[in-house]
Order: sequence, then structure tokens, then C-alpha cells
Amino acid sequence: MTRIEALEMDAQRAQLVADVETLVEKYRAIFDWDVPEVDQALSNRLILAALRQALDDIEAASSSATPT
Repeated sequence: MTRIEALEMDAQRAQLVADVETLVEKYRAIFDWDVPEVDQALSNRLILAALRQALDDIEAASSSATPT
């Protein structure tokens, strides 16, 4: 990452974290609605694992894409 991109990422990092937390909360609420007596810790682990897999998939797709 070049310097200007790194600076921009640093400026946006807090917002990115907040956005991911909101996404986790969204899926946590869905678990709460769909699963009676939900195991909150297990739900959190499953949601975070799915997010990590999604990020890995996106990273793999973006690194294999040809620049235009």
C-alpha cells in the first residue's frame, strides 16, 4: 500500500470497525429472533467465522481479478 492509501486507511479505520460491529450486531439480532434460547457466545463465534470466510473469499477474488 502506498503512503497516501495507508494514511487514508488510518483515517477510515475507526469507521470500518464501527461498521463491522454494526454488521455483527445485525446478524446477532437475527440469531436471537430465529433461535430460541440462543447461545450468545456460540452465535458470536459463528458470525465472526462467517465474516472471516467472507473476507477471505473477497480477498481471493480481488487478487485474482485482472486490473482494468
